[in-house]
Amino acid sequence: MAKFTRDDITRLAEEQNVKFIRLQFTDILGTIKNVEIPISQLEKALDNKMMFDGSSIEGFVRIEESDMYLYPDLDTWVIFPWTAEKGKVARLICDIYNPDGTPFAGDPRNNLRRIIKEMQDLGFSDFNLGPEPEFFLFKLDQAGEPTLELNDNGGYFDLAPTDLGENCRRDIVLELEEMGFEIEASHHEVAPGQHEIDFKYADALSACDQIQTFKLVVKTIARKHGLHATFMPKPLFGVNGSGMHCNVSLFKEGKNAFYDPTGNLELSDTARQFIAGIIKHAPSFTAVTNPTVNSYKRLVPGYEAPCYVAWSARNRSPLIRIPASRGISTRVEVRSVDPAANPYLAMAVLLAAGLDGVKNSLTPPAPVDRNIYVMNKEERQAVGIEDLPATLAAALDNLKSDEIMVTALGEHIFEHFVEAKEIEWDMFRTQVHPWEREQYMSMY
Repeated sequence: MAKFTRDDITRLAEEQNVKFIRLQFTDILGTIKNVEIPISQLEKALDNKMMFDGSSIEGFVRIEESDMYLYPDLDTWVIFPWTAEKGKVARLICDIYNPDGTPFAGDPRNNLRRIIKEMQDLGFSDFNLGPEPEFFLFKLDQAGEPTLELNDNGGYFDLAPTDLGENCRRDIVLELEEMGFEIEASHHEVAPGQHEIDFKYADALSACDQIQTFKLVVKTIARKHGLHATFMPKPLFGVNGSGMHCNVSLFKEGKNAFYDPTGNLELSDTARQFIAGIIKHAPSFTAVTNPTVNSYKRLVPGYEAPCYVAWSARNRSPLIRIPASRGISTRVEVRSVDPAANPYLAMAVLLAAGLDGVKNSLTPPAPVDRNIYVMNKEERQAVGIEDLPATLAAALDNLKSDEIMVTALGEHIFEHFVEAKEIEWDMFRTQVHPWEREQYMSMY
């Protein structure tokens, strides 16, 4: 990521005719929030003196504790390319601070920083993330509202004329590149209307910032094409859902700590311990990495999404896959994560889970190189393969009983996250759905 000083930002704002700045942050549920200020207030923002009402933000503070401060991260300065008509709009991602100048415990970005510090205290320098977010494109109606009509009938790696989202996807890539993203690939995904754009890995905090920026750009450019982009994990029955595979690695002294040319599969002890930690805590962190009722419609057999806790260097049915690249590119791919997840919280729990494995020198089970989807329950149990939670309610129960994962979120975020998700589950549980009426209205 580019590095900016205060002088850089004030100079670029003047040179590029920036008229407004969005001070962005992310709430506990992963929703991007922003306070937009005119350019005249830039100096005040750079002095960390911009305040907002934290009591209005999901999971932040009570009304009697409402005053919060926005501290811009200067290295997140970006000018949005599509806002040039009457003066440009720029963006700074902010950390949230209390009035006494201490980091706010309910800020997901600050919380990830806390877990990264724990990693650094163990002697590692970086936790890198290469995300693979997927999304669907649906047509908008005349009122500008999303429909369930797909933009194309393409399949995996198809191209025009089957892939009608190609022009939209290309424009998204161009906008991202202009904003400093290094795009590695973009293509049509397996399901009709489904797409993926992959960008180069970065340190976890920067990569999470990029994920949030990516979502904003995708939705903005899609609308310019008369389309609605959704990162909902499973918008359609009978086709693949959208995942956000997370390729992660630990570095120490500039070297990939997961790589050992003399190890089995060329994996280091650190990599195996990290894998063991992920496997140990997977049933618990799933509530965070797959945080919606809808997430569990994706985690079912037959649609490439993992629903079993296992690892492999060869096949794609387990939770964890080890891609073939070695050396500096050695990495662990966690395939269960979906794009509805708050990336800062998802990375906090994944890192904490892996570090637990490293701290305690955990040993992973043997890799499973068979297609787990064709194994029956007895066969899975025989080799120790556990199921991921089947519902949000089950995942929350697991989360609440895992002290390592609770600590990774911190008391404030844990309590507010669980409260919000239990309300979400209860609303779903008590609702009468169309499927029920279709099945039972005539029968009973």
